Amino acid sequence: MSMFRLDSSIRTEGSVSRGVADTLERAYLEQHPNATVGRRDLVADPLPNVWPVAAFAGFTPEDQRSDEQRAALDLTRQLADEVLGADVVVIATPLYNFGVPAHLKAWIDLLITDSRFGPGTSPLAGRPVTLVIARGGGYGAGTPREGWDHATPYLVRILADVWGADLTLVEAELTLAPVTPAMAELVPLAEASQAQAHERASEVGKALAARTAA
Repeated sequence: MSMFRLDSSIRTEGSVSRGVADTLERAYLEQHPNATVGRRDLVADPLPNVWPVAAFAGFTPEDQRSDEQRAALDLTRQLADEVLGADVVVIATPLYNFGVPAHLKAWIDLLITDSRFGPGTSPLAGRPVTLVIARGGGYGAGTPREGWDHATPYLVRILADVWGADLTLVEAELTLAPVTPAMAELVPLAEASQAQAHERASEVGKALAARTAA
């Protein structure tokens, strides 16, 4: 049994997305204590800016590629292998500036340059993928910022609709309430949202464990 986990929060301490992903991982490992967990932390180990090189390398005949192009494609191959080699995938991310963190977008762009993840492929078809996303504010229906979350729809589109993943969402909102005076009255809602996210993550971790054991 194996899990691949990707983290993208710039906070290594106190990160809600990391904490909720920890809960999911623990629940999974409680059922599969000998399972392996492959990790990539896009903040602790940032990716080099080689997407333009990798993108053009794919259109260059193999015997004409430069050393720089070969190195870029080697990296994309490694990233693809990490994902495809796992039974389950967990991607944990915050919402930054109403969108996807730049380093997570870079990871996606690099993956797409690998032929296995390119247009017309479904590399994650049927594979369970869990997206853990933390949002500092409230973006639900009827809120002042309904529709301002441009990360979740994009990630769902890429993971499920483009790559074919069997996607599960685990979401926490209002994570900035405890540290933002103007949001003080929302702290109880923030605490409830995080508690629900951890409960949901635990349920998902156990369900993934049962599924991969079947």
